[in-house]
This record gives sequence, structure tokens and C-alpha cells, in this order.
Amino acid sequence: MEFTLEVLIEKVTCGPGHGISIGSLGKFETEEPVSGITVRNCSLSNTQNGIRIKTWPSVPGRTTVSDFHVEDIIMDNVGYPIVIDQEYCPHNLCKLESPSKIKISNISYKNIRGTSSTKDVVKLNCSKGVPCENIEIGDIDLAYNGREGPASSTCANVHPKFSGKQNPPKIC
Repeated sequence: MEFTLEVLIEKVTCGPGHGISIGSLGKFETEEPVSGITVRNCSLSNTQNGIRIKTWPSVPGRTTVSDFHVEDIIMDNVGYPIVIDQEYCPHNLCKLESPSKIKISNISYKNIRGTSSTKDVVKLNCSKGVPCENIEIGDIDLAYNGREGPASSTCANVHPKFSGKQNPPKIC
């Protein structure tokens, strides 16, 4: 596929498996932009990740991910329900010498609810070189179903905008 533009993913039931991912991006110099993706009215159960964007660090690729919108999602025992990972490095086979060059912007997560098998229910790990911009999080209700304490979140190089109710209450 030369360009990934204007794609609707709707009424999908996913799991077990890896979840729904954009990427990995940035490993190759010739990658095209990803834009206009909407994921809505889906359910994920027993997946390793929920909704994820992943890009490689320390590689030559430069492209963009923009206008990615996620809404009305049910998670059941999902590991890492909401993820932006700009240090994607499977099996620790890459170096973290320089940040990802992929620009991520205009991303929204709205009305996402359910349970997580991991304590971190929101992980927004954006690039130091090109921080994420215009990330919106609204009406999130995700509970950790383990015993290590309440659900939490981690964020780097991003300042998300919030609306509606948030659970966990202190996202980022």
C-alpha cells in the first residue's frame, strides 16, 4: 500500500492477539504518511495491547501519523489499553541512540472503557526529537484488574488535552 489514508475500522471484535496497531513506522526511509484512520465501536479481549501507535527510534525513516481517532471502545483484560510507543524495539534488537523522527499529531481517544491486565492503562511515550502534538483524551474509564494497586499512566514528551471523566483520575 503506497499511502494509508482515510480508513475506517468499525465493529471489530479482536482477541486474543496483539490488538489494533498503527506501525511499526520509521524503519525504512521510503515510508508514506498515515492519516485519517478512525477506529470505533470495537471490542478487544485478552490482547497484549489495546490501541497502539508504534515507531522505531534511531532509524532513518521520517513520516507522519495524523488524524487518528479512536472512540467507543470496550477493553476486557487488555494489556496496555492505550499506547503511543516511539521507542518501539522488539526483542531489544535496536539501539536507542537517537529519537524517532516520526511526527505524531491530531490523535484522539474518546469513550474507552473496560479492564486492563497491566497497571499502566495509558502509555504515551512520544519522541524527544518530535514530541506528539494535539493529543486528546476524553471519557476514559479503565480499571486495572490486578493486585499491584490502582491503574496508572505514564507520559513523555506530550501534553494531552483532557475532557470528560478520566479513570484513572491522574492520566499523565
